Amino acid sequence: MEKKIHHIVLTGGPCAGKTSAIAVMEQELTQKGYLVFVIPETATEIIKSGYAPWLKCTTNLDFQRFIMKKQLHKEELYLQIAESVSAQKIVIIYDRGIVDGKSYMSDSEYVGLLHELGLNEISAKDRYDAVIHLVTAADGAEEFYTLGNNEARTETPEQARVLDRKCIENWTGHSHLRVIDNSTDFEGKISRVLKETYAILGDPVPIEIERKYLVQMPDLSKMPNFEVVNILQTYLTTNDDTVERRVRQRGIQGSYSYYFTEKQEISAMKRVERERRISQNEYLNLLTEADTTLRQIAKKRICFIYKNQYFELDMYEFLKDKAILEIELTTECTSVDIPDFIKVIKEVTDDEAYRNYSIAHGDVAHWGR
Repeated sequence: MEKKIHHIVLTGGPCAGKTSAIAVMEQELTQKGYLVFVIPETATEIIKSGYAPWLKCTTNLDFQRFIMKKQLHKEELYLQIAESVSAQKIVIIYDRGIVDGKSYMSDSEYVGLLHELGLNEISAKDRYDAVIHLVTAADGAEEFYTLGNNEARTETPEQARVLDRKCIENWTGHSHLRVIDNSTDFEGKISRVLKETYAILGDPVPIEIERKYLVQMPDLSKMPNFEVVNILQTYLTTNDDTVERRVRQRGIQGSYSYYFTEKQEISAMKRVERERRISQNEYLNLLTEADTTLRQIAKKRICFIYKNQYFELDMYEFLKDKAILEIELTTECTSVDIPDFIKVIKEVTDDEAYRNYSIAHGDVAHWGR
């Protein structure tokens, strides 16, 4: 059995339920045979030790620098531990990640600190396999909002809501971002966290459930805060007609990460998907296996949150007035709130012609009709 180390970030605004969710995740995953490591929130650790951003002897930028340095040290240490143990199924759960620091400094300060630490916008996000954002109780469950369970927190409900929105914006653009709101009771909220976790881990099989729509090209100026990701996708040769193999280059602001994916069709809405991050050298080596009968797919992906659902809008060079809107779901019966600034032409979830594989074959002439 090949060793697999999963990196999952739990984040969100103050009093979102992260501590309870992590405790349940640790217990449930351990019972399923996973070795679980939990990385506690770095800012809380530092503040409880006696060092805080409001001390006159320090600046906020210094404080954020110390947090990032300690966070990276902990991540590197636990990765070494995970690689050294004999267990084959390992999950590292992070109570917040590097990107969360962006909420407490200017964009230029954040980019500068990343550069100082040898990171960039996309490598800071993609070092984690998935991000689960729990919405603060101050947004939708105000009667349960309290700071009594964390002495390092001082935010009012309004401040908590602002931080929560910033946090979502900062992680937007991650390929596996999930938002857990307060639309159910707390037990239901934790249950949804577990469902998303099992989907991320592929336990027992990584099933991808998505809905896809052909839409009119929206006015981006009317869209909420979004992240732009440039994607170049190349299909590889395969000996099995039911399996797709591909490599993908993802870029944000000129920095890139690389992935290898295998997909096997179950139905139009369901596919078994196995994906792993690879190095640039692995990516270049796999490109030698490119299927030259298929064309590369270049697209600009607009990632955004609407009503706590994570959407991806794919724009292609060959299609000027239309785009493809996608959303991944935990279950097939989950309802989708189409954004009010998006005009849907038709749902194309079950239409093979709108799959990336069909685009690679050049079957796009009818898209403009």
